Amino acid sequence: MSKDVGKIQQQGLTPPENTAIIAAFCNTEAQEKRLARRVTGLQVAATLAVASVVYSMKSTPQFAIAVLGGGGISIVNGVLLAWRMNRVAQHPAHEAHHQLQLLYYYATERFLVVVVLLGLCMLALKLSPLALMGGFVIGQAALIAARLFWIKFKDD
Repeated sequence: MSKDVGKIQQQGLTPPENTAIIAAFCNTEAQEKRLARRVTGLQVAATLAVASVVYSMKSTPQFAIAVLGGGGISIVNGVLLAWRMNRVAQHPAHEAHHQLQLLYYYATERFLVVVVLLGLCMLALKLSPLALMGGFVIGQAALIAARLFWIKFKDD
């Protein structure tokens, strides 16, 4: 083992420097995964809370199901965002042009998934459009608020 360390040091690659870079990268990736799970959990909680309030006010399950559908679409959007961020972090591109292409591609992908799911819920499932959009907006607001709050206070 010490022969390997000696060879590495002769090549100019000192283990402490390399391990510090790798540890920092792994730590950042693990923090982003924890943040994504927290954000998704908050989206689920907010969607369930609003759906239960709507159900108690309207006393019909159709509106609550529509709110759950909209919140579910928002959760799918958030999970897709976290998944794509994780994939980009694992395979970094070194060209700015390629990074910009990926950014546009992933944004378009998420937009189309949301539009298709909203359309399916409104047209195929005949859910209330207002309740569906309300659930979606609540889920998106939870996504934005959680990301802003936890990123701002993650070092505290």
